[in-house]
Amino acid sequence: MAQPLMPHATASWLVDNSSLSFEQIAEFCGLHILEIQAIADDTATTKLTGRDPVRAHELTQEEIDKGQADPNYVLKMLKGPEQIRRTKGPRYTPVSKRQDKPDGIAWILRHHPEISDGAIGKLIGTTRTTIAAIRDRSHWNIANITPKDPVTLGLASQRELDALVAKAAKAAGIEAPTDTRLEGDREALLEQLRAERTAAAHAAEAGEGAEETTGPVVHTAETLFRQ
Repeated sequence: MAQPLMPHATASWLVDNSSLSFEQIAEFCGLHILEIQAIADDTATTKLTGRDPVRAHELTQEEIDKGQADPNYVLKMLKGPEQIRRTKGPRYTPVSKRQDKPDGIAWILRHHPEISDGAIGKLIGTTRTTIAAIRDRSHWNIANITPKDPVTLGLASQRELDALVAKAAKAAGIEAPTDTRLEGDREALLEQLRAERTAAAHAAEAGEGAEETTGPVVHTAETLFRQ
């Protein structure tokens, strides 16, 4: 269910300007009823400035009237708050990682030449001009560019890169490469587990053999006297 853009401020306004029940306000604002109680009792951490949901076009006066007439009525939002979405332009990259983009681009150009410049631009958040400059080594900082995995650099997720590689390989009519980077680690781990299991089995067998050979130690009065 859609909720007001500013739920606490909206709840404060409804508490002060309507006779809606705390349950109705909590349900509409997506808050716990105890939060509404705190707002009503002025015991909230900060004093809120009420936000009129009618003027914000999130709730009609007719809905408020229905709720005031029937405590069991569930208020219906007129519309959800507008969500701001980035629909055009390259992917946003934090300032701290922007200097790593050329390294990530160089890595893709070296290991996956089948990926188009447009796809690289969307994945890394760069321009075709920059990609072309790195490819033909005319980039102003080409001497300091070192190919590095964009996933390791934090410029893209492994899932995004794998999907892009698979898509490009399919379009080029080649078989998508298989990621074998973890195979060595996996085999080493399996060998370690096998060795530990074998050692545990040998230790258990040795313990059983020792017990059968020596048998339980029983102290009698005679042996204790001799000691």
